[in-house]
Amino acid sequence: MEKIRIAIVGYGNIGKYALEAVLAAEDMELAGVVRRNASNEMPKELGGITVTEDITKLGKVDVALLCTPTRSVQEYAEKYLALGINTVDSFDIHTSIVDLRKTLDQKAKEAGRVSVLSAGWDPGSDSVVRTLMQACAPKGITYTNFGPGMSMGHTVAAKAVKGVKGALSMTIPLGTGVHRRMVYVELEEGASIDTVSKAIKSDDYFAHDETHVIQVPDIKAVIDRGHGVHMIRKGVSGTTDNQIFEYNMTINNPALTSQVMVACARASMKQQPGAYTMIEIPVIDLLPGSRESLIAALV
Repeated sequence: MEKIRIAIVGYGNIGKYALEAVLAAEDMELAGVVRRNASNEMPKELGGITVTEDITKLGKVDVALLCTPTRSVQEYAEKYLALGINTVDSFDIHTSIVDLRKTLDQKAKEAGRVSVLSAGWDPGSDSVVRTLMQACAPKGITYTNFGPGMSMGHTVAAKAVKGVKGALSMTIPLGTGVHRRMVYVELEEGASIDTVSKAIKSDDYFAHDETHVIQVPDIKAVIDRGHGVHMIRKGVSGTTDNQIFEYNMTINNPALTSQVMVACARASMKQQPGAYTMIEIPVIDLLPGSRESLIAALV
């Protein structure tokens, strides 16, 4: 069996867990890691692994896992699709997914490649669960309650604010899909907490939720990468009311995100050229093995 050659692009929280997930996948081979300042001192776990600033130096690459901040996903995806490489990302700005899909769909088809976007756990695997719930009860309401836990996208956005040395954004569920954002920041010397707080609250990541910004002396003392979700749908099957479905999970955020991305990298090799969200991909394509064996084991 020819293994799928994977490049990991970016080596932050998600990239580190993506490395573990790729190395554990029986049908994948790590081509290498693309990292800014690749000449800098390497983490111990990258010993013996090709690390470069240029993906073209990795030889054949089938799929690039874009373990980058959400706001740089489009740039990287367009670049690698043009090079003839499939891309998978965990883009997490829900309101921008439709527009990004349209853009990447055109770029992927022009290159004859596949882009899987928003392939994390929400959006991502949770989106698949929401779709199944709605299929079971077409009329009704689904509430998605996140946390309590660390939101990586919100944390990266807060950390990018001028004057912030380190940040942690915690998502606190208030029920019925309503959330509070608790943002803990360690400031650069001379930075103003009032100025930082105003900048964070005006960012699109935070502008639509109740947000509190709290200064802490050492961000490392409060970091916890745990997260979770509780989804509930109450709806109607046919003409029968009061159909209730629930889904719960408690997770390590970057570990699950990277594992879903790896599964979507596999699925990308089985799709026609274009851009896809996870609800458009047959779930069986996420798994290694023959369809016959998977059907026998899972149906």
